[in-house]
Amino acid sequence: MKQYTKASVPNQARIELHDILNLTGAEISVNQLAAGQEIPFVHAHKENEEIYAVLSGSGAVVIDDEKIALKAGDWIRIAPQAKRQFSAAADEGISYICIQVKENSLGNYTAEDAVIG
Repeated sequence: MKQYTKASVPNQARIELHDILNLTGAEISVNQLAAGQEIPFVHAHKENEEIYAVLSGSGAVVIDDEKIALKAGDWIRIAPQAKRQFSAAADEGISYICIQVKENSLGNYTAEDAVIG
């Protein structure tokens, strides 16, 4: 039995990888907003923190009424209860990945979780 899942995803505005990769501990989405576009709602979470990685372009996120500029290479972690809304810059789009995991669920990581050999 294979111990991995590989998938290629189409170039769409939003792709959630939970079902595509059979994820069991996280939700990951790949997102693209065109120039001047914004997510049409503000949201927060009950338990899950979100980690965003900006792949290309620029834009902003409003977190609890604070506007934070974003550009390619930026990473940002947002606590579950924080209200957030993303937008692309007026003159260029933004592409980003969102990783959603249960806050405070990380036990061991990196070398502590590795089994050598």
